Amino acid sequence: MDQRRSLRLKGYDYAQPGAYFITICTHQHQCLFGEIVGAEFASAQMRLNKLGEIVREKWFRTAALRANVQLFDDEFVIMPNHVHGIIWITDTDTVGAYCNTPPRDAELFQSPSKTIGAIIRGFKSAVTKRINIHRGTPYRPVWQRNYYERIIRDEKEYDQIAAYISSNPDNWERDQENPGKL
Repeated sequence: MDQRRSLRLKGYDYAQPGAYFITICTHQHQCLFGEIVGAEFASAQMRLNKLGEIVREKWFRTAALRANVQLFDDEFVIMPNHVHGIIWITDTDTVGAYCNTPPRDAELFQSPSKTIGAIIRGFKSAVTKRINIHRGTPYRPVWQRNYYERIIRDEKEYDQIAAYISSNPDNWERDQENPGKL
């Protein structure tokens, strides 16, 4: 019997409109997506490799495939072994978690659900498939099993989270996800 504890807020409808702060980590916290450069000059930036470019492409492809999702460049960062982003669900005429299936895309897992969980599953599936094709490693995991989410409740919280996302490369040396943390 599976004894894993859910990280989701009990009773909350994760298909309802709003802003959601998402963190997704790689399998075993492997640094797959590139490297942080310029930290010694206090202006660190993430230099994406090919796998990081795939992650970026699939993140923004999500909004193109799902009419109820909006994503913005300044609300997203790819780090060597995780991503942070804000997903905006905007479809106000959807009631509950299930609605019409979005258009089919050969590289994106489709679900009739418009919940955050379905959106993240689709993104992770598309990235994993594309990365494994690129590496020639079918069925190798790219992501850890779950993801972290926080419902953004007001403008102050949004401002704090947006600042955290944009400053994430500058804080890599102290980041709990950094396997080489000092």
